[in-house]
Amino acid sequence: MTLIALPGVYAPQDDTALLAEALRAEALPPRAETLDVGTGTGALALAAARRGAVVTAVDISWRCVLSARLNARLARLPVRVLRGNLLAPVAGRSFDVILANPPYVPAPSGAWPGHRAARAWDAGNDGRLLLDRICQEAPPLLRPGGVLLIVHSALCAEDPTLLRLRAAGLHAAVIERRQVAFGPVLRGRWSWLRSQGLVEEGQNKEELVVVRARRTS
Repeated sequence: MTLIALPGVYAPQDDTALLAEALRAEALPPRAETLDVGTGTGALALAAARRGAVVTAVDISWRCVLSARLNARLARLPVRVLRGNLLAPVAGRSFDVILANPPYVPAPSGAWPGHRAARAWDAGNDGRLLLDRICQEAPPLLRPGGVLLIVHSALCAEDPTLLRLRAAGLHAAVIERRQVAFGPVLRGRWSWLRSQGLVEEGQNKEELVVVRARRTS
């Protein structure tokens, strides 16, 4: 279905599609309790709900929350959408599946632009401002056998993601990779990325990765 995105809501891109593919490959338990962190339009939440999951979606933006609620209603799918900062709205709960497509683009500003459109993609100098928080806060919310699926760019490095999740007791590995052309944001800051050693001369594509992390006990 065509998803509605209110003004200022980032429309689904290649990273959303890649994470949706990883979700389709996942064997879900019946009525899997699923969390979609940073839901945006609700695309991933709806993908999980179509598979019979019991879905909670979270976003810090009211426009995203309203977009996701509207899309769930139009799709006639039962998705609970909450407003809040990352995993704070679901503290104390546990899940079979956690999906995360956080902002991950390295930015000249070290701060997260919490009240501008760029908060949908900018994530500090190394792109890991929110990614590292998810790696820390998500593992305790996974049930035994539960799975975290998280997508981000290789520009912000996959090894720290794997190391943090493994340190939290999860079995973590990269399960999907895809080369995609730079979008307007990366093209606009190519010179800065080059000065930071994050891209090579002539590079015009980035690699997206999906990390799967499973709690074994």
